[in-house]
Amino acid sequence: MREKRLSIFLFFVGCTLATAQTTTLENFLFELPDLIFEKVATTTADETVYHLKIKQPVDHSDPSKGFFYQKVYLTHRGFDRPTVIITEGYNRDKNRVYELTELLNANQLDVEHRFFGESIPEPIDYQYLNLKQATADLHHIRQLFSKIYTKKWISSGISKGGSTTIFYRYFYPDDVAVSVPYVAPINNAFEDQRIYKFLDTIGTDACHKKVRAFQESLLNNREKVLPLLKFYSIGARTDFNYLTLAQAFEYTVLEYPFSFWQYGHNCDAIPTTTASVEELTTYLLTVSDISFFSDQMMQAYGSHYYQSATEMGYYGYETKDFKGLLTELPTKTNPHATFLPDKMKADFNGKLLKDVNKWLKTEGHKFIYINGAIDTWSATAVRPNTNVDAEWFFMEGKHHATARIANMNDSEKARLIQTLEKWLAIDIENKVPVKR
Repeated sequence: MREKRLSIFLFFVGCTLATAQTTTLENFLFELPDLIFEKVATTTADETVYHLKIKQPVDHSDPSKGFFYQKVYLTHRGFDRPTVIITEGYNRDKNRVYELTELLNANQLDVEHRFFGESIPEPIDYQYLNLKQATADLHHIRQLFSKIYTKKWISSGISKGGSTTIFYRYFYPDDVAVSVPYVAPINNAFEDQRIYKFLDTIGTDACHKKVRAFQESLLNNREKVLPLLKFYSIGARTDFNYLTLAQAFEYTVLEYPFSFWQYGHNCDAIPTTTASVEELTTYLLTVSDISFFSDQMMQAYGSHYYQSATEMGYYGYETKDFKGLLTELPTKTNPHATFLPDKMKADFNGKLLKDVNKWLKTEGHKFIYINGAIDTWSATAVRPNTNVDAEWFFMEGKHHATARIANMNDSEKARLIQTLEKWLAIDIENKVPVKR
């Protein structure tokens, strides 16, 4: 009975302390300028989630150009904890606690990228969608919350968000102690040729032949495949005006090898050349969905395509081996994988990529790069370099969705944790990241 009373007493003490901490945090939030906040949930006794709207200038060098509100989720765990700032590359629909936050038992600020989701200025002026402005957003948030969270800061992101982590560190090298980009490409050109080399060399020769034969079977059967795709698009409620359905079909076939390796599909699952048209089409849609080239996706990813076409670079599709099989796309030059909003014109400037790639080789300290060895985007990942104090993980057999700390082997996890403990000067108690 005494133990039961003690448990109840401790429970109420914990709740009282958590309530006091929440009250203190909200007092701090009230004092921050240009911030709107709303409590989303109290998930545990020591974790509270807030939805924030942070006022950002459209042009950080000239506030007279106007403002917009940037969406951020705050997961608060304690003023004595480190803070992870998540540099999203796209929109963020709901709060998500990242595994690095779990591992460090840290606070987290999950920042939606400018010109995505709810963080869009009105009217949209794409000249202000660049990495200098996007990283200035992150720096402004870092400055605001440095008054609340005074312990070590870490930045992290996945895919394009991981690339944003790298660019953020380039523009503001002193904002965080450690940067942990996952599956993050840093390209070197508008059309990065390393993608093609990767697709030509990853896997076995037998698998390459099956991939190519599958693509040729689809193109040779286009008159039968297209009606099936049209029926599918009706059910998926997707439209094809930016591209015609026939153009989208050819892009989908060309995209297939990229998507196949990006998400680690099985060569044994590729249909043979004797498979029915229905089987070929169904399998294609499981790996490379034609909806990716629909009007809806063009709108959703328009800002991403603009960034790729102007600063970040991207990839294209080699067509030399498909001459005579493509009727909608050019074969003299490689079609590019960017689709600018409203088919606007934009010029590519490769200076930032050149400068960042050079900086990373000499100044890119305290980075932990996590990549999947079979992920197509590992082709343009930052390469290991002994001139900087950084760590690289190219996880065998892992791809864009599985190259995560939780999937590391024991030696990889040990090396990662030892590195974090050394660089952050902390002892990591939770040795195994929790999956949510």
